[in-house]
Amino acid sequence: MPKGNEAQTYAIEDEDLGLIATAEVTLAGKHADEVISEKDLPLKYIGYSHCFRKEAGAYGKYSKGMYRVHQFTKAEMFIYCTPEESDKYHQHILEMEEKIYQGLGLPYRVLEMCTGDLGAMAARKYDIEAWMPGRGEYGEVTSTSNCTDYQARNLNIKFKKKDGKSEFVHMLNGTAIATSRTPLAILENYQNEDGSVTIPEVLRKWMGKEKISI
Repeated sequence: MPKGNEAQTYAIEDEDLGLIATAEVTLAGKHADEVISEKDLPLKYIGYSHCFRKEAGAYGKYSKGMYRVHQFTKAEMFIYCTPEESDKYHQHILEMEEKIYQGLGLPYRVLEMCTGDLGAMAARKYDIEAWMPGRGEYGEVTSTSNCTDYQARNLNIKFKKKDGKSEFVHMLNGTAIATSRTPLAILENYQNEDGSVTIPEVLRKWMGKEKISI
């Protein structure tokens, strides 16, 4: 898990507990100190949780409002797999994230992050940024990371190979959707001149209408 300033977590006073910044924390610890059979891999999970972040050091006009908040809800994807398949499943998570934003009809771009922006855990990371008309530039809405065996070593999670030998699993994560930034991108990209908001077609059967009027 992230450590030091990178963690951005709230600690509970007089307790050895904290508020999770992502469901990744819970999903990563699900198989702590276990040895998983190779035939059971990959293990694929999705967690839906409230998330809490200090966001310390986040300043500027784009850090205000809904874009950078201290509490939000999101759906997080998580995969345990063999080292040989982690690159494949990293692309799989990215494809699922792209499918969501394509379905919503939002303009977006994919960035592969440089080494200096990876943080301690990730060996490779992609960010998806949606176009934000209100700020006139792209803003991050989701990401996916291949942490290889970094988390597995910390949590002692291994898999038993067919030859009987044990090896650390690879662990990957990616946000499916978060309830702060994605609605912001929808509102800004689908707002009309009269102030109303056209609902993306894929959401209309749940919303029961085509437009939200103010």
